Amino acid sequence: MKKIGIDARLYSQTGIGTYLKNFIYYLDKKELKNNLFYIYLMPNDYNNLSFKNKNIIKKKVNYRWHSVGEQLGFALRLYLDDLDLMHFTYFSYPILYQKRFIATVHDLTPLLFKTGKASTRNSLLYKVKYFFYKIILKTQIKKATKILTPSKTVKNQLINKFGQSFESKIFSVHLGVDNYLLKFKENILLKNKINYKFFIYVGNFYPHKNVEKLIEAFAKVDTFSKLILLGPNDFFKNRLTQLINKLNQGKKILFINNISSENLVFFYKNALALIHPSLSEGFGLPLIEASYFNCPIIASNIKVFKELLGDNYLSFNPNDIDDITEKIKSFIEKKSKFNYKNIIKKYSFKKMTDETLKIYWEVLNGN
Repeated sequence: MKKIGIDARLYSQTGIGTYLKNFIYYLDKKELKNNLFYIYLMPNDYNNLSFKNKNIIKKKVNYRWHSVGEQLGFALRLYLDDLDLMHFTYFSYPILYQKRFIATVHDLTPLLFKTGKASTRNSLLYKVKYFFYKIILKTQIKKATKILTPSKTVKNQLINKFGQSFESKIFSVHLGVDNYLLKFKENILLKNKINYKFFIYVGNFYPHKNVEKLIEAFAKVDTFSKLILLGPNDFFKNRLTQLINKLNQGKKILFINNISSENLVFFYKNALALIHPSLSEGFGLPLIEASYFNCPIIASNIKVFKELLGDNYLSFNPNDIDDITEKIKSFIEKKSKFNYKNIIKKYSFKKMTDETLKIYWEVLNGN
């Protein structure tokens, strides 16, 4: 009986957490035959999760990512479990682990956009953190038996950065619409409170998300519509609040933080459009979610969005505030429509799980 480990320590985090929740959800429904899956979870997730599949075993670990405990304690735990294959689902992993493993590389944003603005620490600590990030990522790329990426764009970035020799072991496996989001109906009570036309942005407020330029661009649009920024209440949100106040846009650009799934469904279903100005993404979950709910998309003309949507959205240069403004104005005037039926069929976490398992079996069978 083969033993396969999955690093799910980031199960409750945004972004990667969505990837893990959906992967493990569909894994739990599979016929896993003579294979045992060890799911490594932080204490809170370990206590809250249960699996129906007898071939899936919870393992409690209290070793946070980016920590000394991860490098020493987590590595030792994996050795003691004597796995046939380990799947590290994030770049931060114990470099002392020398047995066979697969790695998922979600994006290369920290390498491509090294500004220091994404860190709340002082510049020296940021430089130290960045130094170790490069070492760990490079080690992971070299030692992994196979590497999974959420898009061809990230695969090509890895090849360009680390060399053509790695191409044969990198596999692009697209993500999908969050299964947990699909279980909720929209909160129609919000219509009483939000009785105006609005655009939405969905995501966090890290600098590479480029929300600052979106705010500056939307401030120049003469419209009765509002822009609602849906994301976490954190340090980066507070910086954006200062910009909104400086531009005197507090009544036109609003924040709604940490919203529930039924509220998010309401916003996707009722927004004029999703606006996504990001400079760099590994995939683009909000775009796929918006397309599922038939919400028009206005977004950056970056390669990964073109890969996902083709020309089936209104694109702009994310570095050009005037272009963002003009595209929003154009959308309002022309009332642009898009057909996302093919997009919905193309991207699925169930399909992603099937493709990931296929790669597991190939590795275990020596291919």
